[in-house]
Amino acid sequence: MRIVVDELSGPEIKAFLEEHLDEMRAVSPPESKHALDLDGLRRPEVTFWSVYDGDELVGCGALKRLDDTSGELKSMRTARTAKRRGVASALLRHVLAEAGRHGLTRLYLETGADDHFAPARALYTKHGFTRCTPFADYPEDPNSVHMVKVL
Repeated sequence: MRIVVDELSGPEIKAFLEEHLDEMRAVSPPESKHALDLDGLRRPEVTFWSVYDGDELVGCGALKRLDDTSGELKSMRTARTAKRRGVASALLRHVLAEAGRHGLTRLYLETGADDHFAPARALYTKHGFTRCTPFADYPEDPNSVHMVKVL
């Protein structure tokens, strides 16, 4: 697997992210959908990575810097054809290492509360994230689970 910083200009990653947004719209009420679109992912405080297995795009994820010491994990996604191959774990380890390398001491995330998001919550728990109260500008929301990991 190869993890690369992606400038989000290619058609393959655009389609991959549109599929991600479509899925989030299908499983989350509009007020509970917090996935960033391409413009949001291109902001200067966001670093976005794509994951390749050979030439196949198999995953993506991003780190949004919130302040000098904390960041937020965004847009984690694994291709349906690559599930259970370790893509998400490899990418999560990479993002955690990059966050630490850049001096961050806390990494937050928001994910869904329903069964669709159970595998994501299990992944994050396995890597040391614990539930927390809403952070940044997230409101209390029964459809959201907020998590944090001290680095």
